[in-house]
Amino acid sequence: MMSLTADKLKGLVLSIFQTHRDEIGCGDCFEHVDRFAELVQSGKDAAKEMPHVYRHLEMCKACREEFEALLSAIEAG
Repeated sequence: MMSLTADKLKGLVLSIFQTHRDEIGCGDCFEHVDRFAELVQSGKDAAKEMPHVYRHLEMCKACREEFEALLSAIEAG
């Protein structure tokens, strides 16, 4: 059984208040993260052009790590 620490509870509450009605999930983010990374790499305002992906990456550590790895690969290529 998982114990709920004060830090975990605080994180859950913050996540609830940061949720948007039109938020996307990890699957949708993964489908578009390559385009988002290309926009970032080219110097365009990816957050403005793809706000749903941007918000998801702000909230989801796993997807953000995938994005950062993809961006590193693009910049290295």
